[in-house]
Amino acid sequence: MVKLDIEGIIDDFPTLNQDVNGHRLAYLDSAATTQRPIQVLDAMAKYNKISNGNPHRGAYQLSIRATEEYDFSRQRVKEFINAREVKEIIFTRNTTESLNLIANSYGMEFVKEGDEIVLSISEHHSNILPWQRVARQKGAVLKYMYLDDKGRITDEEMDRVIGSKTKIVAIAHMSNVLGTIHPIREIVERARRVGATVVVDGAQAVPHMKVDVRELDADFYVFSGHKMLGPMGIGVLYGKRKLLEDMPPYLLGGDMIEYVTEQDATFAPIPHKFEAGTQNVEGAVGLGAAIEYIEDIGLDSIRDHEMKLMEYTLDRLLDIPYVGIQGPKDLKSKGGIISFTIDGVHPHDVSTILDAYGVAIRSGHHCAQPLMKYMGLPATSRLSFYLYNTKEDVDQFIRAIKNVRKWLGYGA
Repeated sequence: MVKLDIEGIIDDFPTLNQDVNGHRLAYLDSAATTQRPIQVLDAMAKYNKISNGNPHRGAYQLSIRATEEYDFSRQRVKEFINAREVKEIIFTRNTTESLNLIANSYGMEFVKEGDEIVLSISEHHSNILPWQRVARQKGAVLKYMYLDDKGRITDEEMDRVIGSKTKIVAIAHMSNVLGTIHPIREIVERARRVGATVVVDGAQAVPHMKVDVRELDADFYVFSGHKMLGPMGIGVLYGKRKLLEDMPPYLLGGDMIEYVTEQDATFAPIPHKFEAGTQNVEGAVGLGAAIEYIEDIGLDSIRDHEMKLMEYTLDRLLDIPYVGIQGPKDLKSKGGIISFTIDGVHPHDVSTILDAYGVAIRSGHHCAQPLMKYMGLPATSRLSFYLYNTKEDVDQFIRAIKNVRKWLGYGA
């Protein structure tokens, strides 16, 4: 395992080299979106300068180069998650669109009245709302797996909820609120016993840990470029080939057809069947460059770096009596996310006060209102790490935290 050259890494990120409100920027909101290294920005700029064309549609050099770069990025994604073949990789705008595509194309086609769709209570709204619609329109039943007091899904809970009527299990690999890493292999094994299809939201997992879709054996796995050093507006849907081939297209229009007549149409083979219209080629190029950057550093090194920061941070937060940590504290079952509360202070006030010290964190319900209701909280504050964070960021955060209640007149 290679130790991160953290100073060299930070130099790659122009956004991080600035002051905010008179303080150095301590960016601790990578679970929402990551910053982009100059290597990604340069790759996108180079594409726009010399290769910008509409892919798959022209016999001239710009179009050919655009096609080559787009297809090369798809190959990079395929290798990054160890998919069986490049046809199983579909580009979308983001994780949300990927989940909507699966729900509308697979769910609406194959879910029947009386079937059960199983989610976890900790899901992001993007993995709840599409399945609510499928359940309403198809007469299916939506069921939830609940968390134990450590923020985990137990074997007993899986066995309680996943049963003979289960058609789909849709689950986040890592919770965007608690950082819990859910036991995907165990969930897939239970789903297989009853013939259910498994959809995994990997938005929080893919940037931080090795993901092998063949080893996990999930039927669908989705994630976003902007949470892994890439640009916004590019996402990935991995699906097993047989399932994708059996699904009807989600969007209809240009570049996803084979033949069109006045009254009918036939569709292109996968993955193009699901990529209607002009695609975000520069986004795909940026995502490919982001994958190269991550692989050069190594996901094991990234994970090790984040866990050391987590341990350093948790030790200090647990020493502050008015701070409450939500979710698991065991780093073996947790990613680089800490959700917390401060007694007597609304999370939005926490975020605003920390910004005055140059510290960027997230506050609110984190698009997970069912989880907040289950935990009995209106909102939490959340910090999240990535490869460019340092102990200096943590120290700055802790100093700011210790001033929050003073701002509101508590005296400490």
